[in-house]
Amino acid sequence: MHMENTQVWFITGSQSLYGPETLEKVAAQSQSVVARLNASGRIPVPVTWKPVVTDADAIRRLMLEANAQDDCIGVICWMHTFSPAKLWIAGLKLLAKPLLHLHTQDNVELPFATLDQDFMNLNQAAHGDREFGYILTRLGLARKIVVGHTSDPAVCDRIGVWARAALAAADVSRLKIVSFGANMREVADTDGDKVGMQITFGAEVDGYGITDLAEYVRQVPPSVIDDLIGEYAERYDIASELVPGGARHDLLRDGAAQEAAIKAFMDDHGARAWTNSFQDLGALRQLPGFAAQRLMAQGYGYGPEGDWKTPMLVRAAAVIGEGLPGGASLMEDYTYNLVPGREGVLGSHMVEIAETLTSSRPRLEIHALGIVPREDPVRLVFDADPAEAIIVGLVDLGGKFRLVANVVDIVEPEAPMVKLPSARAYFKPRPGFYAALESWLTVGGGHHDAITTAVGAEAWVDFARIFGVELSLIQ
Repeated sequence: MHMENTQVWFITGSQSLYGPETLEKVAAQSQSVVARLNASGRIPVPVTWKPVVTDADAIRRLMLEANAQDDCIGVICWMHTFSPAKLWIAGLKLLAKPLLHLHTQDNVELPFATLDQDFMNLNQAAHGDREFGYILTRLGLARKIVVGHTSDPAVCDRIGVWARAALAAADVSRLKIVSFGANMREVADTDGDKVGMQITFGAEVDGYGITDLAEYVRQVPPSVIDDLIGEYAERYDIASELVPGGARHDLLRDGAAQEAAIKAFMDDHGARAWTNSFQDLGALRQLPGFAAQRLMAQGYGYGPEGDWKTPMLVRAAAVIGEGLPGGASLMEDYTYNLVPGREGVLGSHMVEIAETLTSSRPRLEIHALGIVPREDPVRLVFDADPAEAIIVGLVDLGGKFRLVANVVDIVEPEAPMVKLPSARAYFKPRPGFYAALESWLTVGGGHHDAITTAVGAEAWVDFARIFGVELSLIQ
């Protein structure tokens, strides 16, 4: 989605005290560190080496340059030798990109037999980074800290997680969300301060009438619908009444037209996420739930019932997990199994759960939906694959936003749910059913979430830190 033409910058700090010969060695060793990071295959974007900085003005200019470059999504800093922290104050106060402090050194082992004072003068990151850490704390700057040698896969993995969070942050900061209709009547946790969200995250919510979308649906060419029907035949097992010539094939064609229309509308308006309300469907024949399923699988964020916060999270989850096994989707705790010792949560929605959560071949069906006064909507039906997952919600608490997250385990349901005509995930919350649910309620978590099976909690800790937003993590 946005990994191409992006990079993180690697900035090495030193000082002129050591002379040009030592500074040449500093540059060579920092280039070696960057080469190992790029060769690891564990960081989703290139790490770009920048010349060693030794004075306050060079640091300030480099931070301003990072801010101005859209393709720079974050900055990694390493104090190779002792870089006095006062040099960094002006630049750090200006830095507006995500920051990772890498506490490392070029060598793995100490050369005990040959170790001399020249080696000590060159390799001072052990205390040079402490000076840097002090000034970051003194300035109150949020950052991720990773400690270890860059030949260690675990170190590269942690940097890679941060880079994914930085990618999502860069995407969200420019995200446009299309809102067809308003928040569902009298519901509180899906509503809130749109201006406040734009100030905090950068994501913009723009309202449009459902009649605008209905006109897009009407204008979808038959050839586009035919192409989508062919794609559905390749990807899904289709109920006989929906196949060409079937009694209700026209509603599948309408569902395809909705998918094409919503995608075209978003693309025309520079948006990558959307929401709608089943209380305001205008001239639409059916709830566009199938379109939501399909578009989430393509990386578009979605939230139902006029919920304009969840689309941002679904989109962020898609970006964070791009290229990794697993997927991202809307999710909602729908109902519980309360049998002692077998407690679990059935997560689902009316229709809109993304196929990215399953490796099986979904079934494309049509069923009645009594609470929506329209024709029966088509939808994909499947069970989510067993996997570790994390669900993440965003709530507006009046003056501040809070992310709420819970690590869960998606498991096989105890029996086939043959009469449930919707996509679903059956999961066990960590650390335990009752503790997790009580914690979610205590911190005010809402009823719509994003779920991802591609990344774990660390990515969301990094995401929250980048935006300076509180995260209540249940795990």
